[in-house]
Amino acid sequence: MIKSVLIFNNHGKPRLIKFYQQIDIATQQALVQEIYSLVSKRPDTVCNFLEGSKLLGGKDTRVIYRHYATLYFVFVVDESESELGILDLIQVFVESLDRCFENVCELDLIFHFDEVHHILSEIVQGGMVLETNMNEIVAAINEMNKAKKKSGAATTGSLSVRASETLRAGFRH
Repeated sequence: MIKSVLIFNNHGKPRLIKFYQQIDIATQQALVQEIYSLVSKRPDTVCNFLEGSKLLGGKDTRVIYRHYATLYFVFVVDESESELGILDLIQVFVESLDRCFENVCELDLIFHFDEVHHILSEIVQGGMVLETNMNEIVAAINEMNKAKKKSGAATTGSLSVRASETLRAGFRH
């Protein structure tokens, strides 16, 4: 079972935190700090699997991560999950984000956090893998966006969309 999904940047700032178990906020923050300290110190040439500490749930918990540019994508899982399967799932998640945001960057995760959570919920729900087909995931997100536009909910977010596009353009030049 997947216990949590975390995304944080190179400086340890969380960009997405999703726990599939009931954990109090203080413990969540301690977990994020511990995972960041464990993962950020490792060179890119070593294995992407770590065994959990007591805070993470003991030896039956694994931390599986990938480092892309300025972001760490981390899945905390129990021993029943395949490490290589979770690495593949991280790849599916990142590629789905990339298809939905067209060259996803950290700013997309900040300004469109609701859509990022929706993409994750298309892939994982309740700690169980729901979908791994990127075409199905992207189609579901596109349907959600169409429904949002029809209901008029997208008009309230148009300012933030324009702001994020302006910021993104500024960072790329």
